[in-house]
Amino acid sequence: MKRVLMILALAGLGLAQENAELERAKKTLADWANLARYSTDNAKLSPEKNRVVFMGDSITDAWGRSGGKFWPDRPYVNRGISGQTTPQMLIRFRPDVIALAPKVVVILAGTNDIAGNTGPMTLEQIEDNLESMAELAKANGIEVVMSSVMPVCDYHRPQIARRPPEKIIALNEWIQAYCQKHKLVYLDYYSEMLDEAKLLKKELTNDGLHPNEAGYAVMEPLAEQAIAAALKK
Repeated sequence: MKRVLMILALAGLGLAQENAELERAKKTLADWANLARYSTDNAKLSPEKNRVVFMGDSITDAWGRSGGKFWPDRPYVNRGISGQTTPQMLIRFRPDVIALAPKVVVILAGTNDIAGNTGPMTLEQIEDNLESMAELAKANGIEVVMSSVMPVCDYHRPQIARRPPEKIIALNEWIQAYCQKHKLVYLDYYSEMLDEAKLLKKELTNDGLHPNEAGYAVMEPLAEQAIAAALKK
């Protein structure tokens, strides 16, 4: 009898997980870029002379919400969405960045593209999307800070298989070169978060991908310096 009850319980758990995944899939199909996420918050914002918008994925999304401090005394706006890739960010770049009339946009994206969150992506496709966001910003008088993709590690959970370090390095090399060519500010999180094995430092993460409190503490002054440089332009 206990075995039967256990099988039924496991079946119920499996059905619940399937239903949850189905609901997530329905939500994604209805609003693939998740334009609804910040629509109400965007409408409530008042004009701000030196606004800075952070565009990104879960690393940005969690900043100040579940980890780190997100400058409560500065006109900085968090527009990160967990799991997103550059094509999704590109679609929502106008309502979530341009429409907010910021002085600076800080873009941190690419790790989920490498992982294939919305399907296979070549490095060239990721680069095209990053370039399009930068061009949209510059065309609207917004200074651009382009961030390096952060390293990953397997110290806590397997991450490297989905996000090979060589792809992260190649994408970061392109981002840095693009910033130099177009006189944009390059924000190098990557170099500051590496250990001797060229992986994300174990103490800066709890899962090998996302920064923990210590990780955000490393990122905060780097972002502040990059924003200050962009504001001087």
